Amino acid sequence: MLTELQIENLGVIEFLQVSFGPGFSVFTGETGTGKTMLVEAISLLVGGRADASVVRAGATESRVEGRFVRTTANGTEEEIVLSRVVPVEGRSRAYINGRMATVASLAEAGIDLVDIHGQHAHQRLLGAPTQRAALDRFANIDLTGLRDSRSRVTEIDAALAAFGGDERARAREIDLLRFQSEEILGALIVGPNEESDLLQEETVLADAGSHREALWLAYSEITQDSGVLDLLGRARGAVQSKASLQSIVQRLTEVMVEAEELATDIRAQAENAEENPERLAEIGARRHLLRDFMRKYGANLEDVIAYGIEASTRLQELEGYDERVRGLLEQRVDAITNLAASAQAVAKARRVAAPRLAAQVEAQLQTLAMPNATLVVEVQSSNEDIDAGDGVVFLLSANPGSPLLPLTKVASGGELARTMLALRLVLSEEPGSLVFDEVDAGIGGAAAVAVASALAQLGRHHQVLAVTHLPQVGAAAHHQIAVTKEIRDGLTFGAAKTLTAEERVLEIARMLSGGVADQSARQHASDLIEQLGTIKTSPKQPRSKT
Repeated sequence: MLTELQIENLGVIEFLQVSFGPGFSVFTGETGTGKTMLVEAISLLVGGRADASVVRAGATESRVEGRFVRTTANGTEEEIVLSRVVPVEGRSRAYINGRMATVASLAEAGIDLVDIHGQHAHQRLLGAPTQRAALDRFANIDLTGLRDSRSRVTEIDAALAAFGGDERARAREIDLLRFQSEEILGALIVGPNEESDLLQEETVLADAGSHREALWLAYSEITQDSGVLDLLGRARGAVQSKASLQSIVQRLTEVMVEAEELATDIRAQAENAEENPERLAEIGARRHLLRDFMRKYGANLEDVIAYGIEASTRLQELEGYDERVRGLLEQRVDAITNLAASAQAVAKARRVAAPRLAAQVEAQLQTLAMPNATLVVEVQSSNEDIDAGDGVVFLLSANPGSPLLPLTKVASGGELARTMLALRLVLSEEPGSLVFDEVDAGIGGAAAVAVASALAQLGRHHQVLAVTHLPQVGAAAHHQIAVTKEIRDGLTFGAAKTLTAEERVLEIARMLSGGVADQSARQHASDLIEQLGTIKTSPKQPRSKT
């Protein structure tokens, strides 16, 4: 729901800030006061075409901001602020919650918030996918089976495509995978740490003499006279006779045993630290082989091992190609059969529901000053072999003898707006805020009351904003916003104000009498507001969800 709109330097409007509530609100005022600029501002907020000609004379840019409140999937409310800046020169700029955005992102955010009727831009119901979805919701058509069947066929086709191209391509891939998997398997890689372990051993062998000298020196420092063992023995002898220090004696004994074992290990390593050029060459060759594998198959040996497993698995799949493909093709036959049955059921349901939807919309059009209008919901065959009737198109003939045309080609803004109003009354779908411009163009009398009643009825579940010149429509609204203008120092300034109950009587009287708000006009206006007030109820919260 749109809760607040702020406009700067747009057309005759220098600055305007207006708040909105739920239900049905109308913009009224004399011609040229800027009512359409309010609709233009909302259109800019949801990604409408920006034209520098809308910038107020003397200003460098126009700025529009709108605050919306929407209900999330978990039932909580959240605010979103959309902004649009239109400069005299250069491209327009868009912002979402104060952050820079593209106009496309603005339109994507706005499509679930506002739908504008009366011009072709931003009307969701003009899009073929939306019209198909509207028919499906109207008839409660279950698409689960169709979606699942299509998904299954797509899954099988993807599995078939994964086997590769033609027979020659598969043969080449098999030869390559066989070579790679056999090469990796034949290398007998010990594990992911083999290369680092070999590097450590190579380092020792490459400096065997220095290592042996260091080991004998360490052994000597432990075992020689006045060495570690000798010093530990003296320390133990110093406290051995003291009964209260036996725990220390025990610990010194344990350290001496550990030192003796360490000396034994050091001596063994020193005796074995012989130069071994053959082993050194063997390690070098092995490390060269492992590095070559890592260059071809992965950044480390872990990746090489994983690639080998992957290549082996893929090889088994390709070698079992004929059997696997045969099984997939059999599954595909069953999947296509299920898809055809699901598609046939959906197409039948759509074709049965289409005339019912059209008849209900036509009945609404009868009361909206389009008594001779014909609406056809055409369910066309798709280009696919399996037809689910996906090609849903709404066609309208507004007058006798006029051809049926898609709604996108309806020339009259008023006729299109009333057709959209009729569709909304029947479908009553998202989004939460609906804007109608020209909906009452060229009508009056009973037709005006019917349009007013329809807008008020729609306002029970949506926020409805409408530009109107008809007192009947104005009197039926929950809220009325008067748009005015004044000339100061040769410049025109537009303004807007939400009217009180008393002010509404005067505004409706003006609309009735052409500006002569005498006592009889005011009485008529008061009666009209009271009478048309019976067709509306308190508005409910608009159902705008994310």
